[in-house]
Amino acid sequence: MKLKGDQTTARAMNRRLILNLLRQEGPKSRAELATITQLSPAAVTFVVGDLVEEGIVTEGEAVSSFTGRRPIPVQINYGHGLAIGFKLMADTVECVATDLATSPLAAIRIPMPSRAPNDVADLLAATVPRLVGLAGRTHAKLTGIGISMPGVINHEQTICIRSHRFNWDNVPLASLLANRANVPVWLEDDTNAYAIAQQLFGLGRQHRNMAVLAVGVGISCALVIEGKLYRGANGAAGKFGHTLYEENGRLCECGKRGCLMAYHSEVSMLRRWREATGGGEDLGAPELRQALAAEDPTAVRIVEDAGRGIGTALANLVNVTDPEVIVAGGEAVSLGAHFLTPLQEALARRTFRMPPPILPDWEDNSWARGAAALVTQKMFDFESVGGVAKPFHSFG
Repeated sequence: MKLKGDQTTARAMNRRLILNLLRQEGPKSRAELATITQLSPAAVTFVVGDLVEEGIVTEGEAVSSFTGRRPIPVQINYGHGLAIGFKLMADTVECVATDLATSPLAAIRIPMPSRAPNDVADLLAATVPRLVGLAGRTHAKLTGIGISMPGVINHEQTICIRSHRFNWDNVPLASLLANRANVPVWLEDDTNAYAIAQQLFGLGRQHRNMAVLAVGVGISCALVIEGKLYRGANGAAGKFGHTLYEENGRLCECGKRGCLMAYHSEVSMLRRWREATGGGEDLGAPELRQALAAEDPTAVRIVEDAGRGIGTALANLVNVTDPEVIVAGGEAVSLGAHFLTPLQEALARRTFRMPPPILPDWEDNSWARGAAALVTQKMFDFESVGGVAKPFHSFG
């Protein structure tokens, strides 16, 4: 005897299968969907009917065929909802409003004067209607909010278990914001969120196994294995920057010494550059890029050394996990060939077999778009993302 729950699960799985096919390959007729997914025509018709009724899928214009029939393609309506992404930085928040394909509609950066959890939740809640207004969809339903931040995250309970950078332990940030904004909220590690965006709509769209390297304030490397983001037993997978680089070396933000990120994150590159030149805090990332453009030997040496150091460490990860591609993001990607070429060369020297291609992909709002992708992922993969659910709310 079949239980009702079995039917509900089957429908959810069929729905996910069809949505992911449309996401990957674009518009398809119902007959094509049935052929490719090997679902029955009745099952496809049932799922597509629900999706059309909900506004998630729309019907296109009928197309001619050799049989004389004119099949009607269906496609995902990415504009039917709005997603908001917040990326918590050291003292600012990168904010973006996107459609459900994470295409940005509005983006701002706001100061974060306090890191106290309730103050952060108040700040984010106050920013939500502002972003919706800037997006020009004041009467649209807000589908949800994604928050990304550096730390160990329990994605099912949407709790920040530990963040060294924020000095947080067991902070239920998603619940705090959901109670204020009255929409579903998801919380994820920042590099994991960026990897989810790459998997859904970016350079990892056609790959089931990939590494996603991010080099900015810290260094992380998320892994997608057989199409699933790998979080590890405790949500702490991907903390690549805390691998050992030098025994009893420089102090890291985690409290230990000799971590890779204590030497080769963008922040660490800047610190080493200031130390080498006697410069002060006025020497920042823009000045480092200018020095690289002018082929300043000290700047070039430090950035190339960082590329080699990260590439060497990355080779160890590649030898263990064997990804198809490595997507490279984070602010350090904008350092260009002085950073990426030594990284690629070191990787090639140290890998067991032919190294996977490194695909740089970084824009100013990439972190926040990754956070917004947490909202969209819920639509495509019903079991991968935990969330704090609240009733939908319209602004306007």
